[in-house]
Amino acid sequence: MLGIILGLIVLMALAYLGWSIIWVAPIAAGVVALTGGLDLLGAYKDTYMGGFVDFAKAWFPVFMLGAIFGKLMENTGMAKSVAVALTKIIGTKRAILGVLVSAAVLTYGGVSLFVVVFAVYPLALTLFREANISRRLIPATVALGAFTFTMTAVPGTPQIQNLIPMDYFKTDPMAAPIMGIIGTIVMAGGGYFYLRWREKKLTNNGETYTEPKDKNMTDEEGNTPNFFLSLLPLISVLVTLNVFKWDIVLALLTGIVLIMLLNLHKFKSFVKAINGGAVGSVTAIINTSAAVGFGTVVKVVPGFDKLTEMLMGIKGNPLISEAVAVNILAGATGSASGGMGIALEALGSKYYDIAMNSGISPEAFHRIASLSSGGLDALPHNGAVLTLLTITGLSHKDSYKDIFVVAVLIPVISVAVAIVFASIGIF
Repeated sequence: MLGIILGLIVLMALAYLGWSIIWVAPIAAGVVALTGGLDLLGAYKDTYMGGFVDFAKAWFPVFMLGAIFGKLMENTGMAKSVAVALTKIIGTKRAILGVLVSAAVLTYGGVSLFVVVFAVYPLALTLFREANISRRLIPATVALGAFTFTMTAVPGTPQIQNLIPMDYFKTDPMAAPIMGIIGTIVMAGGGYFYLRWREKKLTNNGETYTEPKDKNMTDEEGNTPNFFLSLLPLISVLVTLNVFKWDIVLALLTGIVLIMLLNLHKFKSFVKAINGGAVGSVTAIINTSAAVGFGTVVKVVPGFDKLTEMLMGIKGNPLISEAVAVNILAGATGSASGGMGIALEALGSKYYDIAMNSGISPEAFHRIASLSSGGLDALPHNGAVLTLLTITGLSHKDSYKDIFVVAVLIPVISVAVAIVFASIGIF
């Protein structure tokens, strides 16, 4: 078991240094294999690559189509149209709420987190400038809308963090809706009130809006598509997935086709958008598959039984041990989907057996896995956090404290609250 812990330390340390998990995960898996008495070459070629390939085979279509959907929404201007309209409706006096809602609507509609950051940031600059709010709160505001409740909690969200648990617990995207809604209220409500409190504190200290060094990121509306038409692809994905119960692949295809039909006059840009989405999806799927491969090696070493015994031995509700496992692994990998992939690949079948024998619904295990993946994942080495800070031109010193509160601390609290409700049969 010490070998497993050592492997996790290697994975976390190298990921924190910014080294790619694509080659860090095999190294960490090698550490686990060697200390666990496995043949190193066999562990890599058969066990590690077996888990890697199985995950990629099952999920690549979803990653690719999701990335293409988001890229088409971005390139056609539909994502910006939705964000612009929502911020106008809410108004500059509630700048934080406007940015938060815009990011949340896009993410819940299936647009990838990275596309949302690019679409919302220029609008955030305009709103924060007019409301005279410090720019250092923009990253945390976008993170709250895109990286938290719409990713893991809102029932029916098509984000991958809500889809991966389905195979392990035989559930659907609407699993444990009450727990999801409770998690949403805690994260969205708690995060919003925290940011408003920070806004007032910074303003009272004399810290207000300052122009960014990069003046190119401005809010130029241009000729954006109609707001209501721009909503249709987002709605189509949600309705086909959750009402008609279509497979996520078909739901995303429906959204993609609808975007193209509504923007036929921009057909020349379709190939560029599709190429960009497809290429971008490859890195995302390989990152997560690499993490899952690590989990596959962990599962076959003798020390895994002791690790399982230790996690399962956590007193109280078994949902607690699941939450601990997913949170720690998400933090170690700096990836919500990667950490959850490792945990469920290694322990998913055991948690499903517990659900079948304990009277706790598999839906509760699904929702806790999803919620937990969005906790410690947003530590400083997380890829989405790094991208967000790069785009906004701010540093960890400037903005990470606020990101930590809304994207790590409050989501972890939401997991605890959801477990309390599940323990009394409310899920």
